[in-house]
Amino acid sequence: MHIFLVCIMTALTLLSPWPTFAETDPIPSVTAPPTAPLEKVTSPAKTEDRFRVGYVDIMKIAAESDAGKAANVNFDAKADLLKKRIDIKQKALEKQKAELEAKLPTYTLEQRKTKIKAYEKKVAELRTMLQQADAEMRPLQEELIKDVYVKIESAARTYGAANGFSVILEKRELLYLGKGIDAEDVTEFIMKELNGK
Repeated sequence: MHIFLVCIMTALTLLSPWPTFAETDPIPSVTAPPTAPLEKVTSPAKTEDRFRVGYVDIMKIAAESDAGKAANVNFDAKADLLKKRIDIKQKALEKQKAELEAKLPTYTLEQRKTKIKAYEKKVAELRTMLQQADAEMRPLQEELIKDVYVKIESAARTYGAANGFSVILEKRELLYLGKGIDAEDVTEFIMKELNGK
């Protein structure tokens, strides 16, 4: 069967019409020089025609600007309060664990089970407390970051428009810039603009 298919393919190839000279592309004239596209000679771009990119270090602004510092103070105050509660609970558990380990050999099997169960219950309560603290702090942190980011965005918009920037973006998003693009770190200027508000 395989040989049959090969024979049919060969026959079809031999029977297919050969291209004539009329069907082929014309041969270019030897006397005519090949035509090359004309290169456009460009003059150096004017400053106002260039694409200006500003970039900012958001983390630095969040840490060092007045708005960022205020947000951190609020966040840290709440975090410290929760941390104190957790530390108290954790110290009580460590004390209970030390007492349990010291007295464990003197307990009966039933007393051991009861004491261990009570300790495990307190450990579970601490885990729950940690999860609740995280659940409470995460939205607060996101809200504070959002507030600071909105202020940074507004300051960047104002500064960018006033100083002829085409775009201002986060430094971490800047991976490559080609020719004809002016890039400038405007972190300090944005921070001043932000602090001025």
